[in-house]
Amino acid sequence: MRKLAICPGSFDPVTNGHLDIISRGAKVFEEVVVTVFNNQSKSPLFTVEERKQLLEESLKDLPNVRVDSSSGLLMDYAREIGATAVIRGLRAVSDFEYEMQITSMNRKLNEDVETLFMMTNTKYSFLSSSMVKEAAKYQGNISGLVPDVVEQALKEKFK
Repeated sequence: MRKLAICPGSFDPVTNGHLDIISRGAKVFEEVVVTVFNNQSKSPLFTVEERKQLLEESLKDLPNVRVDSSSGLLMDYAREIGATAVIRGLRAVSDFEYEMQITSMNRKLNEDVETLFMMTNTKYSFLSSSMVKEAAKYQGNISGLVPDVVEQALKEKFK
């Protein structure tokens, strides 16, 4: 049985914190599918296709990582592609409560898929896509927080 994991998120946009979790997950699993989900509670800046393209460009050097998107339930998607695990990043204790609720529900929906939490690298523990967008909107310096391709895309969005 191949070890296939999903790293789900809205990735609006992908940050270096996301890339840290994804690259570390790629060392543990044979294949990682980074999947863009549309979070109904958020108003995205980038379309799903744009987010996929930014991820593909940012992850092109990881041969066992591919990018996809889905609009349904994560556990249905996991079953569909044969994933055995979900990788989630934790920045702080505040993330844990939210993630625990999601994990409990996911376990109820599909008990064959495990959720593995990875602690974020401390240099990215403050980082979120929302903060990056806010800084970029006001021409703040976001270099080192996102891949170069994302920095350029944000500059274009906020011209």
